[in-house]
Order: sequence, then C-alpha cells, then structure tokens
Amino acid sequence: MASGACCGALRGFLFEYDTPRIVLIKSRKVGLVNRAVQLAILAYVIGWVFVWEKGYQETDNVVSSVTTKVKGITVTNTSELGLRVWDVADYVIPPQLPDKTTVCNSSKDCAAGYIGTHSNGVQTGKCRKYSTSVKTCEIYAWCPVENDTHLPKPAFLKDAENFTILVKNNIWYPKFNFTRRNILPSISTIYLKTCIYDPKTDPFCPIFRIRQIVEAAGQKFQEMAVEGGVMGVQINWNCDLDKSASYCVPKYTFRRLDNKDSDHTVSPGYNFRFAKYYKDASGTDSRTLIKAYGIRFDIMVFGKAGKFDIIPTMINIGSGLALFGVATVLCDIVVLYFMKKRYYYREKKYKYVEDYELGASETYGTQS
Repeated sequence: MASGACCGALRGFLFEYDTPRIVLIKSRKVGLVNRAVQLAILAYVIGWVFVWEKGYQETDNVVSSVTTKVKGITVTNTSELGLRVWDVADYVIPPQLPDKTTVCNSSKDCAAGYIGTHSNGVQTGKCRKYSTSVKTCEIYAWCPVENDTHLPKPAFLKDAENFTILVKNNIWYPKFNFTRRNILPSISTIYLKTCIYDPKTDPFCPIFRIRQIVEAAGQKFQEMAVEGGVMGVQINWNCDLDKSASYCVPKYTFRRLDNKDSDHTVSPGYNFRFAKYYKDASGTDSRTLIKAYGIRFDIMVFGKAGKFDIIPTMINIGSGLALFGVATVLCDIVVLYFMKKRYYYREKKYKYVEDYELGASETYGTQS
C-alpha cells in the first residue's frame, strides 16, 4: 500500500488604481494664475476665433471671369512707317514667337523643307552668301528678314501711358449663390464715361490709366515701355454676407510680375511680333512686320466670402470650452513645480494607499 499527497498554492497579485483627487488650495498667487489663463483663453476664443477669423461663418472661394477693353490713340512719324495713327486695332495684339537664321558652310548643311526651332522660314536646301564672311541656308520666307538689333529709345509709343483700360470682372460664390460685378450698381453710365481710378477719390472706378497702374507698382512707364514688362492687377473680393451686399466691393492692388534687376538681364521685359498684310503696286503680297515691346497685363482675382452657419459656430464653441481645461493643467504645473510649498502641495495631491492580500493555499490528498 502506498500513499501520496499533492499540494497547490494561490499567489497574490498587486493591482494599482489611480483615482482623481480634488485639492482646494487657498492661494492668491494660484488664483491669479488661474484667472489670467482663463481670461487669455476667453480672449482668444472671442477675439481671434469669432471676431477676427469669424469662426461662426461658413466660407466659400470666389469663381471669377474677367474681360478688358483698351482705349487710346497716338501718332508716330518715322522713316520706316511715315506718319501713322495708332489705335486699339494696331497695338492690342496676341503674342507670337521669335525667329532666327541658320549659319552653314555648304549646301550639305541645309536640308530642303527643314524648319528650325528659331528659323525665319522653310529651308530650300541651298547655302547662300549672307555677307563676305558668312553663309546661311537659303529659306523661303518674307524678305527682308527681321532686324531687331535696334531698340528705339524713348519708347515708340511713349504716349501710351495715357491710354486707359476698362476691366470688367464678374464673381460668383456658388455655395451661397451670390453674384457680383466690379461695375457696382451705384455706378451710372455718365460716371463710367468720365471716371478714372484713384485709390482715394475713385476707388471703385473700373477704368485705369496705364501710367497710374505702373506707378502704383513702383515703376516708371517710360523706362518699362522700352523693353516691355508684365504687370499684375489683383482684384480682392473679401465679403461678409451677413451684411448688406453693398459692402461687398472690390479692392485693387498692382505689382510688376517680371523681374527687373541685375540678376535677370537675359531676355528681359516682354515683346511679341505681329504683321500687317497688303499688296504692293505690282500685285506682290507684302507685309509690315512689327516687333512690339509692350506691357502685358495679367488680371488675377482672389476672394473669400463668409456667412453665418450653426455647425461651425457649435464646433468652435465646443473647442473653446475644451481649452479651459488648459487652465487646470497650468495651475498644477505652477503649484507642483514652481511654488515654495510645492512638496507640501504634492503630498496633499497624491496619496498612496496599500491594500492587498497575499495568498492562501489548499492541499489535496489521494490514496491508493
């Protein structure tokens, strides 16, 4: 006969629980810190979020279209063109690309039908003498080819500074189905025929004198007109649709877009070519090719509209209320780490309690 025993034991486990504890501290310094933080948060929510950023509004970006009309007449008298009157049909021209010639040594260098990237025409396949020392590929093109080595100074159309530009701008905020144009309802036909934009006396007149646009960008027209340039006309529409539509008005600003400095001397300014076609006395097709150095106007429209909506209002109010929790955190930091009695406050804030039991065992026996 044999007997035996089996023993088992339960071990104890230690569990830790953190529960919040509220400590009331009667301190003028802590009270001032708490009040200052709360006031700062309140000022941020009211002043920045709701007043400045209009956090109670739904917003939308502008959709825009722009058309322009230039007016002005000037007269020139040159040996090439003689006495000539220039109007809108002569100087408002779309741009074209420049041309160059191709140098060759023999006809083998010239491919019939080839059109080079900077060519003046179509090559015939023949190499001809251009001068006593230079040969070029013969081309089928308008003769004579362009000579743009001479740049007129002062500008050829120097009186263009007095030309005017009528800018028509229509905007739309699709989210609010709101439309507006820069020719405001208060502008009459008589006023439109006589007004010229001035930032102080006529800030909403849509007619601009070219010289004033250039000067507003800090440039001089007579210098800019020699080699040309690119001017930017910016129209800003920032509208608060909680107010009357009459407060939604455009604001114009101007700047030069192309760089004009010592670091940008290669191909400066802006120029393009255009031609006038006719038949001479013998019936031959002829043309007058003009390389124009002009000013290009890029009109850019920016804008944002806002209108009251309950959803962004409630979101920003909830976010603002949540920020007040920051005051408690900052006060804890000041009390526990910077005040003289920080160790005393830390003992009051944190209390450690040990409450656990260590095991029990049970024995089981079997016989056989």
